[in-house]
Amino acid sequence: MLPAPSTPASTVRRRLSGLVVCLLLLVSLTACGAVGQPPRSVLLDALSLQIELTQGAIAQALQLESTGQPEVSRVRVDSQEPLAIGEARGWHLSGRFDWRLPGDPIRVDSPFEIYLQRGTRGQSWRLARPSHSGSAEPQLWITDPLPFAPGHSG
Repeated sequence: MLPAPSTPASTVRRRLSGLVVCLLLLVSLTACGAVGQPPRSVLLDALSLQIELTQGAIAQALQLESTGQPEVSRVRVDSQEPLAIGEARGWHLSGRFDWRLPGDPIRVDSPFEIYLQRGTRGQSWRLARPSHSGSAEPQLWITDPLPFAPGHSG
């Protein structure tokens, strides 16, 4: 038995139902992440910068040469919460990640706690570090820009 020829109305219904299914999938996938949450690439850049800053401070204190940019991989975020960092929006994230220094074959699994500040136009991110201030004063922050790439506008 041959299938019945499709009518313009049935073709439109099929396409419309396919579009609805696609939209529902898209909405369900985007609902998994929080609005304004930093993209994975931003988190990788921020962790790398945090290691570089710590490594640089230690190298300077010991009068050694810094070894370069670390390789960051396998990031697992355990918690994330939005917060205000100064006048801008930000995120506090914690979890675990793997990293290693250039030329070092050993990969280290470490916990992390990191603060990211959203740029004023929402197109860039900064690594934010709490500055030690008195308990009566508002929290002060030291921020460092992260590399900007088109995919970072998240």
